[in-house]
Amino acid sequence: MRSKFLPFSAPTITEDDIAAVAEVLRSGWITTGQKSADFEKKFAEYIGCPAAVVLTSATAGMHVAFNALGIGPGDEVITPSITWVSTVNLAVLAGARPVFVDVDRDTLMASASSIAAVMTPKTKVIIPVHFAGSAVDMDPIMELAKKHGVAVIEDAAHAAGTRYKGNHVGKTGTSIFSFHPIKNMTTGEGGMFCSDDAALVERIRRLKFHGLGVDAFDRQMQGRSPQAEVLEPGYKYNMTDISAVLGLRQLARLEEFNAKRTDLAMLYRRRLAEIDELIPLTDAKYPVRHAWHLFIVRLDTDKAGMSRDDFMMELKARNIGTGLHFRAVHLQKYYLEKMGMRRGMLPNTEWNSDRICSLPLFPNMTGQDVDDVVDAIKEILKK
Repeated sequence: MRSKFLPFSAPTITEDDIAAVAEVLRSGWITTGQKSADFEKKFAEYIGCPAAVVLTSATAGMHVAFNALGIGPGDEVITPSITWVSTVNLAVLAGARPVFVDVDRDTLMASASSIAAVMTPKTKVIIPVHFAGSAVDMDPIMELAKKHGVAVIEDAAHAAGTRYKGNHVGKTGTSIFSFHPIKNMTTGEGGMFCSDDAALVERIRRLKFHGLGVDAFDRQMQGRSPQAEVLEPGYKYNMTDISAVLGLRQLARLEEFNAKRTDLAMLYRRRLAEIDELIPLTDAKYPVRHAWHLFIVRLDTDKAGMSRDDFMMELKARNIGTGLHFRAVHLQKYYLEKMGMRRGMLPNTEWNSDRICSLPLFPNMTGQDVDDVVDAIKEILKK
């Protein structure tokens, strides 16, 4: 058994990262400033999109996006149920109705055909979820949305560095990234809204800072314009320079981080091929460069003779952490009791929700760590 606990994820923070944050703290300018502006510029350049807006979280980005698109009562929001709860919660809080689309059983992502099957005249926005570091097949979804005049917001929380058909996720269209501590790069907490719709970007920039007619940091004045006034009610979702400087340093090493994640994922694949009770996700059938945000397996509960939850507990008892991405939203208490959801609606989603498990994966792991995880799994299943 390992003597030291192996978490399922951990941020890669160096002493130089800490020093950069300390430098901002000593500078006297610690809220939204030049570092935040630089982070937006560098991230937009990295993925190749025209503009980016940095925020306090990906959830904040989705919130202001819903507001900008006028999502409200009578509207329907299509999204998978295998997702983090924030998107669905925001739809409900806006008065809209979440419409869940089933996912492919082995990639855990939605397709254009599955989305088309649940669209109605009330559909206002489609939110495909790029999952675990892979990418949704976006071209047919964008064609479908254009045909019906429906907006698309790509949930790219798992997709920093992911490429779809040779281009970075987020280069075109509208997408939202997350920089939570478990993500491929982190700002502590934070998110980035990216879009090639200039008018939408301007609106997001306004809404994220009180609805003022200028950003929290006026790039010309190096401060805030005294002429700023409220153009519409807005929120308080601006990122501080304390977080942004960490984001700049993380972004500079993102390719390195993802290369290490890929090496570890390939080692997992080789070692787990020896274990019949675990079913990894499969690769997309279209060109994708996987960012390996998560390494996900499904436990064949019949072959294993145990539940997924018991499997995770046994690993924890051996000092190995795991994650669960995700419990299906439509099967959670509120949505069952208040929204009329029920088991049986989404068979592929539910099969995965009962069996899914995220194994440890982060850049500072070693090959020995992977071996420890696999050896522990073998011991548990043999027992």
